[in-house]
Amino acid sequence: MLDETSLTRVENERSILARLIQPEQTVDGDPLGELEGLATTAGTDVVGQIIQRRTRPDQKTFFGKGKVEELLDLVKQRDADLVIVDNDLSPAQVRNLEKAIDTKVIDRTELILDIFAAGARTYEARLAVELAQLEYSLPRLKRMWTHLSRQSMGVGMRGPGEKQLEVDRRLALKRIHDLKTELKKVERRRERQVAARQDTATVSLVGYTNAGKSTLMNALTDAEVLAADKLFATLDTRTRRWHINHWGSVLLSDTVGFIRDLPHGLVASFKATLEETSQADLLLHVADASNPQVLEQITAVYKVLEELGIEQKDALLVLNKVDQVDSPESLQRVQERYPNAIVVSAKTGKGFADLREAVGHALGSEFLDLEVEVDPSNGKLLAHLAAHGEVLSRVIEDDRITVHVRMPARSMGEVKRSALNIRDVSTPTIDLEGNTPATPSRDADSSDVA
Repeated sequence: MLDETSLTRVENERSILARLIQPEQTVDGDPLGELEGLATTAGTDVVGQIIQRRTRPDQKTFFGKGKVEELLDLVKQRDADLVIVDNDLSPAQVRNLEKAIDTKVIDRTELILDIFAAGARTYEARLAVELAQLEYSLPRLKRMWTHLSRQSMGVGMRGPGEKQLEVDRRLALKRIHDLKTELKKVERRRERQVAARQDTATVSLVGYTNAGKSTLMNALTDAEVLAADKLFATLDTRTRRWHINHWGSVLLSDTVGFIRDLPHGLVASFKATLEETSQADLLLHVADASNPQVLEQITAVYKVLEELGIEQKDALLVLNKVDQVDSPESLQRVQERYPNAIVVSAKTGKGFADLREAVGHALGSEFLDLEVEVDPSNGKLLAHLAAHGEVLSRVIEDDRITVHVRMPARSMGEVKRSALNIRDVSTPTIDLEGNTPATPSRDADSSDVA
């Protein structure tokens, strides 16, 4: 793991924000609003901003000569310790810009990596962040990895005549290899955990960072997940049981938030964490309806889902924070673009009934309405029916308990194995001549019940 001296230290630093906007980029509202939120989350005091509109970046310093001089003057005036650029810079551009303004420079990716490093709590998240940091830093090595030199490099490695930078690079490459190996083990373990829940419907919350996913999860499940008004407050996956009336229980997961231009290294490194999302039966895409850039944020999330290869997964768009919307017209514009979106407020509970109904409908395509006869001594099956379905009634007799339950077809494994009898009591259909067919009776081994 990286020691503290190797991480970007931005606490209590005074920062200047800078961004280059090219003609093909569409910018609405505050062009540096999101970067300011990131910088504040990282712990800096923002003391100035600079924006340049330019056809293409300068190959040497990214910004044009005049803008670099303006940036230098602003750094001196505001006594800034750090310049944060809302673009991705090459290692050479960072070095040249630092030399020109005599101040530390970091780009958007490095800032996000630093925030992730500070917020990672679980072993899995720390591994993922360290891997992303190392892969980002490898072409930017400045004698950063000498603290790893105590590790044995094995037979055949070159001796003390090797240049320090080459030693550092090999140490970093070895650590990257070790991290990838360990993360593969974590991924396999996560896959087994997710697969073990295959008899329970799973729903995953996804969305732009700070869209209110954790607050929504707390409101729906009493999960007590950390919910804070800052970017990337949650990095680790949390899963809780959520009961939906007239449906049953599902497993609801809250995952790391997405952001515009999320670093590819982070997406790859957090593959294990995002396994819940890739395996979910349904995605709830939570968007901040009160944010002026909500349409751009929705598009950014869809791009990340596409990068993860799960853009085709069934998803419901949930417009959160409607209690904070300034004008009905702004909300109406979003609803006109996404007419099937569900409008909710995680703080007030508005729209929760509509959300539960929509989730139940989306998951209900393989839902069964059954009467299950259970041996009174079979507490395991009775508990399974209560946990995975909605028990509508119970009739207790001497030798059996008849349970009327609505439950997903995927949860039928235990029912088929140990029920005395299973009857499908779904509303019968009526044929064209007006005849109502009799409800079939099915024993516990029947293959007709999916």
